[in-house]
Amino acid sequence: MNLENIDTEKWLQLGLDYGLKILGAILIWIIGSWVIKKTLKTTKKIMGKKDYDESLQKFLLNLLGWILKIILIVVVLGTVGVETTSFAAILAAAGLAIGLALQGSLGNFAGGVLIMIFKPFKIGDLIEAQGELGVVKEIEIFTTKLTGLSNREIIIPNGSLSNGNIINYTTEGTRRVDLTFGVGYDSDIKKTKEVLMTVLTSHPKVLKSPEPTVNVSELADSSINFAVRPWSTADDYWDVYFGITEDVKEALDKAGIEIPYPHQVDIQKKG
Repeated sequence: MNLENIDTEKWLQLGLDYGLKILGAILIWIIGSWVIKKTLKTTKKIMGKKDYDESLQKFLLNLLGWILKIILIVVVLGTVGVETTSFAAILAAAGLAIGLALQGSLGNFAGGVLIMIFKPFKIGDLIEAQGELGVVKEIEIFTTKLTGLSNREIIIPNGSLSNGNIINYTTEGTRRVDLTFGVGYDSDIKKTKEVLMTVLTSHPKVLKSPEPTVNVSELADSSINFAVRPWSTADDYWDVYFGITEDVKEALDKAGIEIPYPHQVDIQKKG
């Protein structure tokens, strides 16, 4: 090997150029990592002040961290002379393919983010949504879990949940219990209203304010129907519902007021 044929100056220049690029890439990585760390820390503080859900905070911070790191890697590779155009195209194509494959999951994720940001309900609230009624047990990124009647676990995708109607029975703190009772046409309306109102005002879990009401709601085929409307706290709803129903039956019987029921007439022909 003839050392005289080696262009020393050329190799030195080449080494210097690549050395500077590598040094620049290292500096960019160090500074970029520091910026990412500070950005995530600041974002976490802002989310804390905005009272974001803890699970949402962790997910968004991880997502933001990965996005910033990918951008930093692309910049570093470009600094050392690697062609990043095709690399970015590959990432975009992969992102599109993943997005199409997980279209439903992404919709549920977006719904979960909206629920956690706008908070139409919280854990412990009694809600009705997607034809289901239950107490919110857990709010996750993709689904929301309810505890329904008979202690059933109900899992609703957040996409459909966020796009549908939600009735929150807990938000206002009180609920009106809607009951209807029918009495016979021979019954005295004034006396019946007094009996029903006494039942409402005597129940310990019926609220004094708003005041309960009793009104004639319908003159049906075989009964005079009364709309009975007591109010209760959200937690006492079912106690009031079932308690009033039982107390009304006993009170009407005691007052001699008939509760009509279907009658069957049997007509027989003698041959």
